This record gives sequence, structure tokens and C-alpha cells, in this order.
Amino acid sequence: MARSRGGRRFRFRFRFHRRNLCAAAAYAAVLLIAVSSFFTLISLSRKDGFEDRRERVSSEEEHRSEPIPDRELWDAPFSFGLHTCVKPTAKYKAILGAQESDRYITVRSNGGLNQMRTGIADMVAVAHIVNATLVIPELDRRSFWKDTSTFSDIFDETHFIEALKGDIRVARELPKELESIPRARKHFSSWASMGYYEEMRRLWNEFQVIHVAKSDSRLANNDLPLDIQRLRCRAMYNALRFSPPIEILAKKLIERLRSREGRYIALHLRYEKDMLSFTGCTYGLTEAESKELTIMRENTSHWKVKKINSTEQRLGGNCPLTPKEVGIFLRALGYPPSTLIYIAAGEIYGGNARLSTLSSRFPNLVFKETLATKEELEGFTNHASQSAAIDYIISVESDVFVSSYSGNMARAVEGHRRFLGHRRTITPDRKGLVEVFDRLESGDLIEDSLLLELVRQMHHNRQGAPRKRKGPLPGLKGKARSRTEESFYENPYPECICGPKSHSKTM
Repeated sequence: MARSRGGRRFRFRFRFHRRNLCAAAAYAAVLLIAVSSFFTLISLSRKDGFEDRRERVSSEEEHRSEPIPDRELWDAPFSFGLHTCVKPTAKYKAILGAQESDRYITVRSNGGLNQMRTGIADMVAVAHIVNATLVIPELDRRSFWKDTSTFSDIFDETHFIEALKGDIRVARELPKELESIPRARKHFSSWASMGYYEEMRRLWNEFQVIHVAKSDSRLANNDLPLDIQRLRCRAMYNALRFSPPIEILAKKLIERLRSREGRYIALHLRYEKDMLSFTGCTYGLTEAESKELTIMRENTSHWKVKKINSTEQRLGGNCPLTPKEVGIFLRALGYPPSTLIYIAAGEIYGGNARLSTLSSRFPNLVFKETLATKEELEGFTNHASQSAAIDYIISVESDVFVSSYSGNMARAVEGHRRFLGHRRTITPDRKGLVEVFDRLESGDLIEDSLLLELVRQMHHNRQGAPRKRKGPLPGLKGKARSRTEESFYENPYPECICGPKSHSKTM
């Protein structure tokens, strides 16, 4: 009898578990179908969204037959009466008391040219905040290019000292009697606030000299006093003038460009070996090239990320545009094949063969090496930062500036052009363009007037028109929040760019 009851209990438990297993299996099947349907819908919605946009553009194209006016290609966007404003406010007080003259800051600037420039401008402001004499910074000689240039090779040192007389004291070198004394070797916090540096003044209780190991991103982009922000602009756009040899040659090359066509595009084509290796972008490269870049990334100690999915990078808009993509993009914006394009870049990875995919659409390509004589460039050979400074000046003064990737130079040039009157500066929507390029590759699109309207609509608000600096992404805190903010030197509005009060609400 007991055995019979036990058997019934066993059969009951077995039926119970079997029903649970069946229900779980059914639930899993439904969940799998639901997930599959969700991603299918996402895929279809992306396609449908693209098709809807293309149909809308196609409808608008039927009503547009006239050519694109020159002003829409070359003129600066409407600036609403905005103008630069970097003078100190009535509350500003320069701290230049003789009793403080025995405090010094020495700096080792890190990175390439524009990383060093923005870092030096930050350190000018820091020296003001902590009330110290700034010793002319030591430049980075250990970066990828291993440039041995000194401060005075790249910048006009005398002008730098004179231009900042009303803000800080600048010394060419540390006094001999202080060279051997102990220093406070400090790695200041990234994106630090005014309060952080006011706290750092306590270091003067024990030391006469503070040595700063890195200069880049030492100050926050936002929430600093207005006068500190304006001091950063005075340092960046006035005090850090390039050395006379660089300025003279750059102006000569600009004159030669103007004598050819009258106007030109400066294209910052970030398709160099180090950039592709750093970003892990291998689209369009051979297997051997991809392997070479991977080895370079793995062997570069200060590049923290070693394993990168190239496809994900490209789909996320994190890869530089290829020369071919740049050519398609500029033609789609409406620039004719005869357009003069100055290439502001180092050696293009893949050489002339890869560059030919751009020159086939725009034959009128020039480099500084084709504009200047060998004798004129001789003094800049093997000095990457000095060479980059020439590219920087020519880019700032161009009629149109286009960058294939948002690196330090692209951001610095954009900010400088905004500061000088919002000159036309086109920032490609790399993430949005990937879909366009892929559809061109598959044959879903062709290079015609429809593509022109589609690309122009995508970039209607990416031409350098006035706008306030973008804040951080929501939901983030600390340094993660600061990293997502738009760089102060990429867009110094509103602190260093002012306008009529009547327009302030529309900016």
C-alpha cells in the first residue's frame, strides 16, 4: 500500500515537472521569436527610415533644378552679429605682486602640436589661479613623431611673454638657485575645477616649485569663472602665436593657393598609419595592412585598448573617412571637380594608390610639398610639430575646412574658426554616412542629384554655424561626465564670443 502511494506521488511529480519543462520550453520559444522579431523590426525600421528619407528628398528634388549658389558652398554661415570678447571683466584682477615672484610652475607638455597648445593655454590659466610664475614649457619629444623642437622653434616666445604681461609672469627658465631644490612633482587632476586649484595653493607652504608632468585637459570645459575662460582664449588665440619662420612660410603658401583659384578647401585627411592603428579601423585595407596596424597597436605601450572590432568601430562612426569616401562626400555636398583642395595631413597610408580614389574626383589636390620648394621646407624636415603648424595656419585661413576625423587638430581648428567669425567648417556625420556609403556599394544608391540632396540635408546643421558649447551626456558623473563634454577649445561660445542681447535667446 505504501509502495502504491509512493508510485502515485512519483507519477504526480513527474507529470508536474514535465508540465513545467514544457511550459519553460514554450516560453523560451516565444521569447526567441519575440527577440528575433524585435531585431527584424529594428532592421526594417532603419531601412524604412532611410527609404522614407530618400523618398522625401526625391520629392523635394523634383522641385529643385537650379545649381547650388556659391554662397551655400563657400560663405561663412550667418553669425547673428556675434563677435569675439576676451577682455577681462571689471572684477578681474591680475595677480602680479612682487612678493609672489619666488613661486614657479614648470611644465612638460604632452602630445602632438594641438594637444600641447591647448594644454599650455590651460597652464596659463592655472598659473594665474595659483599665483605663480610660469616657466616656458618643455615640449613633448617622446610622442609618436619624436619631434625635437623646442618652444621657441614652434612659438614666438617673446610675443608669448609680452602678450600675457597683464595676466601672469612668464620666465624663460627657472632661476639657477632653484634648479636643485626639491619640487612638488604633481599630476594635476583632469578636467579640474577652480576649487581644485585653489586647494593646490597649499603646496606653496612646502615648495617653491611645482612641476606638472602633463598639461593636457587640466581644466574643466564648463563651470569656470568667466575671466578664467577668457584668459584661456587670450592664451590660445593671441599669446600662442607661431614662430616667425612658420608664419612667413604659411602665409606664402596661402598666397600661392589664392593665386591659383582664389579660394580653397583645407581637408584634414586623417588617414595616416598611426591614426588607423589607434582607432582599429581597417575597412577597405588589405589583410596584410590590417595585420600591420594590429601589430603596431599591440606594440604601442601607451595605447590601452589592444583588441578592437573594426566593423563595430565603423558602424559607430568612430573611423576616419577613407579618401574615396571623402571624395564622394564632397561631390555630394556640391563642390565641383575643379575645386582646389589643400591636404593638411601626414603621409597617407597606402600612398598615391589610395589617394587616387580621391584625386579621381578632385584632381586639383595640393600638399605643402607641392606648393613649397625643397629649400623652403628644408628647415621643417623631420619636425612634425612645425610641419603641423603650417597645416594649422593654412586650415584656419581656408574658405572651407573639412575634417575626416574629429581629432585634436580638427577640434582646435574648428574652435579657432568659430572664434574668428564662424568660418564655414564642415563636420561629416560619419555614423550617418556609413549607411550611405554601404548603399552606394550595394547599388541601392548612385552618385546623382538625389544623393546630393540627401547628404546636404544630413549636414544642414554641421557647417560651423553659431551654437553654444554642448554639455555632457545625461546620467553620467565624475570624469566620465567630463569626457563627454564638448571641448572648450572646440567651441569657446559663449564665454569668448558675444553678441547683441536681442539675439541671445536664439543662440
